[in-house]
Amino acid sequence: MSDQNIYDNEAFFEGYMKLRNNPSAANDIVEKPALFSLCPDLTDKKVLDLGCGYGENCREFSKSGASKVVGTDISEKMLSLAKKENILKNVSFIKMSMSDLSSLDGKFNVVFSSLAVHYIEDFDKLLTEIYRLLDENGLLIFSQEHPLTTALQKEPRWTKDSEGDILHYNLSDYSIPGIRTSTWIVDGVIKYHRSFSSIINSLSAAGFIIEKMLEPLPGTDIMEKYPSYKKYYHKPDFLLIRARKIAV
Repeated sequence: MSDQNIYDNEAFFEGYMKLRNNPSAANDIVEKPALFSLCPDLTDKKVLDLGCGYGENCREFSKSGASKVVGTDISEKMLSLAKKENILKNVSFIKMSMSDLSSLDGKFNVVFSSLAVHYIEDFDKLLTEIYRLLDENGLLIFSQEHPLTTALQKEPRWTKDSEGDILHYNLSDYSIPGIRTSTWIVDGVIKYHRSFSSIINSLSAAGFIIEKMLEPLPGTDIMEKYPSYKKYYHKPDFLLIRARKIAV
């Protein structure tokens, strides 16, 4: 199956940018702080950002002292914005699908990916290529939609009481791996579901040792300010993993 380049869909792109510009966006409030908490000292490090989007994380890696930052993405619209907003001498961007990194050369100390791997069908191939690109003892740090989120094949996702308050999450289809087609901003968005054990086993088989996993929750102050985030008590939105390449 060829990659779905949903971010170059005009309606999706406009809707996505509105979400990301929302001050209460989960990416900024929950996912990004957790992602950066897993970062090592990036001083003089070479960093690869897979699925870099519009490059905001690449800019932060540069500010954190990285000597070289390369961002890749399949979306022309995202990369156009990334190149416009991140004109830095040590940051470059390449149009490339995460499904095939074979043409990417060089070695990196850290490979990052923020909320992109759930769009990739062949996770094992991706990990094999990341392993090749990492220096000895290099780090892979990535976030993805939580497996409890990607599992569902039908709605509704939540059971609510008569007042509209969430009672619990309606988990189903968790043990059925593979493609999921959903409506998110537009119809027909394709993602791939993998169980926790599948993710961990794939990392291990590729030659990684897991150092830390996070299922981040917003702080109580955030939940008070934005009550909708209290649903995280029932199910987190994100899974983050820091894994180290094991020298053979």
